[in-house]
Amino acid sequence: MVTHIICWKLKDQALGHTKLENAQEMKRRLEALVGVVPGLLEAHVGINFNEKNTYDVSLYSLLEDRQALAVYQDHPAHVQVKEFVHRVIEDRACVDSE
Repeated sequence: MVTHIICWKLKDQALGHTKLENAQEMKRRLEALVGVVPGLLEAHVGINFNEKNTYDVSLYSLLEDRQALAVYQDHPAHVQVKEFVHRVIEDRACVDSE
């Protein structure tokens, strides 16, 4: 099993929406990838309620193995979500582990 964890700092406004609206859209799109991307077993997106923290949104995902992570990264459905995400964020941190 591989865990893929990402934290994002969102822009205050992007694509005509607030930070919260974009965070909710990220959650909807990312969690919808389960069952679409082979090997992606779980995807849990959290929206930060603590304004003292640096990051606004987190993703905790579980994949079958490293190969599944590679498939996930290049899967067309994930690439489409990434295109949206990259338009609404200003910073990102990632950790992949087994």
